[in-house]
Amino acid sequence: MKLRIAGLLILGASLVPLAIAATDSAAPLVNDSPITAKVKEKLTADKMNNVEVATDKKGEVWLSGTVDSQSLADNAVDAAKSIQGVKAVHSYIEVKKQG
Repeated sequence: MKLRIAGLLILGASLVPLAIAATDSAAPLVNDSPITAKVKEKLTADKMNNVEVATDKKGEVWLSGTVDSQSLADNAVDAAKSIQGVKAVHSYIEVKKQG
């Protein structure tokens, strides 16, 4: 029972950045857009599989998840900005605390 509750809490916490992102923009998020696919492809190539990507119809991208260092978080933002059609990048990426 405790594991189920913990799992639900973790799931809920992981959805918070996307819920915040949805309120940041009037345009709905489109998770299967070509921009989302290209950003995910770039992040996967850079071995940042823990970063979630959402895109709205205006070309704004939201990143969330966890990485091991601030430089990886910065690299994820830079990777998203490098994709043609991206108008803005909003990062809710968290850096894992060491130890």
